Amino acid sequence: MINVINLTKNFGSLKVIDNVSTTIEAGEKVVIVGPSGSGKSTFLRCLNLLEDPNGGSIIFEGVDLCDLKVDINEHRRKMGMVFQHFNLFNNLTVKKNIMLAPVMIGCRKLRSLKRKRALIAFVNLFRKNKLELPEIKETRASIKEEAERNAMRLLKRIGLEEKANVYPSTLSGGQKQRIAIIRALAMNPKVMLFDEPTSALDPEMVGEVLQLIREVADEGMTMVIVTHEMNFAREVGTRIIFMNEGRIEEENTPEEFFQNPKSPRLKEFLSKVLSPSSRPKEQTV
Repeated sequence: MINVINLTKNFGSLKVIDNVSTTIEAGEKVVIVGPSGSGKSTFLRCLNLLEDPNGGSIIFEGVDLCDLKVDINEHRRKMGMVFQHFNLFNNLTVKKNIMLAPVMIGCRKLRSLKRKRALIAFVNLFRKNKLELPEIKETRASIKEEAERNAMRLLKRIGLEEKANVYPSTLSGGQKQRIAIIRALAMNPKVMLFDEPTSALDPEMVGEVLQLIREVADEGMTMVIVTHEMNFAREVGTRIIFMNEGRIEEENTPEEFFQNPKSPRLKEFLSKVLSPSSRPKEQTV
């Protein structure tokens, strides 16, 4: 689904991503861990070009997103993004936050279809064999109605339908992040990108957000998750990537990654972030 080839990213003279290559298959749950400053979040943001790479390619469904001729917004619609700090619009209600992108995209498609229909109708004035006019089944009103139904369905799924008409400032951090997740799901994405989705939450709110991510994972969604939650990574991930100094230093299945690490730097990292009972056998005191 996503093929990353020789990806590099610099901030000035600092090389943050150093010639990284990997492939993310459809249905995989790839979890990226590593020390602060290792390039995890920058790598994730490069996948949908929220950060512009300085070199390499990102092939998504056969299209190189780094090609300047590509309409990146068209492909971003297929990649749901969940940020560390929620990024909800505080001037819109919860329901309108969820509806915003589907309505904008639906109306844009409707305008494009109307222009195409008008052009064909004009061409038909000069043709003996008339071209078939594309059928227009939707209206702006029907697009908004469908987006609202879907928003309420998603809010009901997470038990927050009563928050539909309130503003984000009235919500807890856990509620904001769960709404940010279903806002991304409202786009029917093919892959979900999570950038440390629990790091800005109070400890008691972490569980409800992780549970929602687990549920989405169980439904077969392709995911790339940057996180510091090691138990979550072990439970949900189908593959764990360890990044260090802008490079992929090691990657493996959760069982092998946590129980049989090869890299000395990964062994050191795990010794610091895992409880004694969860550490690799050779590191258990």
